[in-house]
Amino acid sequence: MLTHGASGERAMFAKNFQRPLCAALAFGTALLTAQAPQAAEPIKIGLGMALTGQLAANGKAALVGMKIWEEEANAGGGLLGRPVKLVYYDDQSNPANVPGIYAKLLDIDKADLIVSGYATNMVAPALLVAIQRGKMFLGLFGTAVNAEFHYPRYFSMNANGPDAKGAVTAGLFEIAAAQNPKPQTVAIIAADAEFGRNAAEGARANAKAAGLTIVYDRSFPPATTDFSPIVHAIAATAPEVLVICTYPTGTVGILRAINETGFTPKLLGGAMVGLQSTAIKTQLGPLLNGVVNYDSWLPASTLQFPGAAEFLAKYQARAASEGVDPLGYNLPPFGYADLQVLEQAIRATGSLDDAKLAQYLHGNAVKTIIGDIQFGADGEWTASRMLQVQYRGIVSGEISQFKDMDKQVIVAPARYKTGEVIYPYAEARK
Repeated sequence: MLTHGASGERAMFAKNFQRPLCAALAFGTALLTAQAPQAAEPIKIGLGMALTGQLAANGKAALVGMKIWEEEANAGGGLLGRPVKLVYYDDQSNPANVPGIYAKLLDIDKADLIVSGYATNMVAPALLVAIQRGKMFLGLFGTAVNAEFHYPRYFSMNANGPDAKGAVTAGLFEIAAAQNPKPQTVAIIAADAEFGRNAAEGARANAKAAGLTIVYDRSFPPATTDFSPIVHAIAATAPEVLVICTYPTGTVGILRAINETGFTPKLLGGAMVGLQSTAIKTQLGPLLNGVVNYDSWLPASTLQFPGAAEFLAKYQARAASEGVDPLGYNLPPFGYADLQVLEQAIRATGSLDDAKLAQYLHGNAVKTIIGDIQFGADGEWTASRMLQVQYRGIVSGEISQFKDMDKQVIVAPARYKTGEVIYPYAEARK
């Protein structure tokens, strides 16, 4: 039986034993903590993206392409020994939202680098923020947004080339000029927004160079929904060529109105945003027949660059679960390539410094799944790779129609052609 004195001695022994034990445990914990590798802070790449609104179909698909790059980069160890992280917000297809998004990315999220979301109207206001902050900036499908600023740290991820405004419709005018007899008159209709204005300006220059007389040249408010009066007004001037510079809502509305009125110029298309989207292609179906319109990339035999097929397989495998364009021929490859460009500059310079990255991209070609790119003046590509594609033989809105490259024929430029244009437009609609 323990006495009170014995109990006290045992308690004193336990207390004296615990002190060095706790000290040893504390030292061991500190040693382990010091030796354990600390998780590296991710490299944050910030952007706004059209995830709702009229540009969302393309914006959401482009973001999936970017996410695939992010996943592959991190699986390969990240960049500069750090993981990469995309930080993005929905710009709602509204240019007014863009400056605030990029201010938040830089001031609150502390993004290391910024890139644009989709489309000229969103790229333009974001570029102003990049200029103010001295940031290097990659613009995804921006048409001539740097033409006035000449900002040396801007780089265009668009196939326009050095004549950024004219490239969108250049192929259409080349086709017109090659006909016998050559058409003599042209009408130009454009949405009164950044892309529409730029593309229309390029179309006017192309018309002059081709010797065509402009018989109609108007713009319409972006909120327009009834296009029948516009099409009737155009038809009254009897143009042989019709150049359409629109965003998706205008594209669909004008093509439906053309079909309803029975208006058949000899050649039409050029600069319609939206026809590159599978959702809009399936919506319009046979109404596309005969249209000749710009595109930037298709899985055609002439455009099979290294890595493109593998990327498409990954994208298409997850498209349904992401709720995006099931084919992904347009924006997704460019979204992925956009970050390939950034990655190569970072690896080559070993830096995140905007000035160093920009200097590298001005002096070096980069390899991407959409082909090799060399940047020139104003950050545009040194050579245009803008396509003109004619739709034909489409009999329904089934998606299988748009997997067939015989129904989406590249008719310009010559080095990427997969077939000859069917002219005039009425003949291609048969």
